[in-house]
Amino acid sequence: MTNFTLHTIDSADAAAKPLLQKSLDGFGMIPNLHAVMAEAPALLDGYQQLHALAQTTSFSKEELTVVWQTINVEHACHYCVPAHTAIAHSMKVDEAVTDALRNQTTLPTDKLEVLRDTTLAVVRERGVVEGVVLDNFYSAGYGQRQLLEIILVLSQKVMSNYVNHLADTPVDAPFQPFHWEAV
Repeated sequence: MTNFTLHTIDSADAAAKPLLQKSLDGFGMIPNLHAVMAEAPALLDGYQQLHALAQTTSFSKEELTVVWQTINVEHACHYCVPAHTAIAHSMKVDEAVTDALRNQTTLPTDKLEVLRDTTLAVVRERGVVEGVVLDNFYSAGYGQRQLLEIILVLSQKVMSNYVNHLADTPVDAPFQPFHWEAV
């Protein structure tokens, strides 16, 4: 495993400095994921843009958490599961939702369960989703917009999950109380 630098504003490339400042302003810290991504400023910029766009989707805060965490858990991301647990807490998402996602147990509603099933199908089948999965998704009240928004969120999570696997990104102190390991 290669040791990746956890960049600070001082150590980062000139193109990454304003991006790290944006992280500092938005989070009150530079998350270690962003510090690693600063090695490739275009990656950090793209990640920040996708994160912002994910929050403008038609998903409720619970639904967005379902999509984020379903992907994080499926990818066994040691960093993103705790980070998104903390984010879900800050968004006041019901702990029953976050616990079910982390533990891969039944979600509180059938609609959220269908969202998780569809997200998993998109991830596992690389977008070649069976008709019955789509029928269930549409029957649950979701539409083509939400199906495409899963792709947006997946794009964001591929960036972060894969970087964290490559860099073995250390979990930041604020996220450590939400430690998680794949089962």
